[in-house]
Amino acid sequence: MEVKLSYLDERRAFSEKNFTALKALLENIEERLAGNACVYATGSYGRLEAGSQSDLDLFIVAKVEKKRDGTQVSLLSNLDQILIKADLINAVRALNLPDFDGDGKYLACHPICDFVSHLGGPEDDYRNTLTGRLLMFLEGRPLAGDKVFDELIEEIIAAYFQDYPDHSDSFIPAFLCNDILRLWRTFCVNYEFSRKKRTVSAKSGIKNLKLKHSRMLTCYSAIIYMLNAFSVNGTVVTSDILDMVKLSPLQRIDSVAENARSGDLRTIRDDLSSGYASFLQKMDKPQEELIKDFETHGSDWTKKSYEFGDNMSRFINQMEPDEKFMRLLLI
Repeated sequence: MEVKLSYLDERRAFSEKNFTALKALLENIEERLAGNACVYATGSYGRLEAGSQSDLDLFIVAKVEKKRDGTQVSLLSNLDQILIKADLINAVRALNLPDFDGDGKYLACHPICDFVSHLGGPEDDYRNTLTGRLLMFLEGRPLAGDKVFDELIEEIIAAYFQDYPDHSDSFIPAFLCNDILRLWRTFCVNYEFSRKKRTVSAKSGIKNLKLKHSRMLTCYSAIIYMLNAFSVNGTVVTSDILDMVKLSPLQRIDSVAENARSGDLRTIRDDLSSGYASFLQKMDKPQEELIKDFETHGSDWTKKSYEFGDNMSRFINQMEPDEKFMRLLLI
């Protein structure tokens, strides 16, 4: 049975309700942040599609101060970081949300200089700054320190748009697009590496489904949005990227489809949305129940994941993207 698209609205409402409740519990955290840092959600809460089993994926990013010797020091002290993490843990537990993944080891504070200075470099992967920076960009939603979040987003955009002044009339954000594709391919190869280390199981199959839906949507909705901006205006400007950041991945797809001349694009959008709603509904079960369901229906779910990828490809092709832009993505 087809999942009604209103299910996506239900997930959005659920996400916003919990997000609002968290903000209310974290009123004192703004004082600790003191305009020097922000906390933002990624994952299902960042995409506004959280369900009953969703946990919070949070990042803390701080401004830095440059010392006379050239070193840069976080403006958020270590003690304040500890207190902020405690506030976040207590708020999550007060709402009976699942504890942070990995026993909280991913709840780390990154100085913004790491997000910018390692951009494009070999250290970007192992320091986790590639993931932190681009997830901030592609599905980040500020939980606290909203003003700082906006400032940091603008700083990151500026790093990607260094060549814009010399090509303002026909700028293609190839650096940003290639970094997004780098993230996508990192997700893919990391999955293959982790799968080699264990016997193929329902757990790895479920992880593969998430890769082929949520991760794919996050990355390619941004590529689609920029392809469309270039198609409409013959260039991509920083305000296009700022608008893109404010939209969830599904909203980016909706925005492009609703403003398209072709009704075929809206039909493909509906197929994408329906397939994604079906995926979210399948995943919204306790882990043990989900594993049992996958063991029974895994082949059908895998088939659906390929259909979702096919529809993403159809959507891009139906847009008839600029040949030069596409060439820079492929070669």
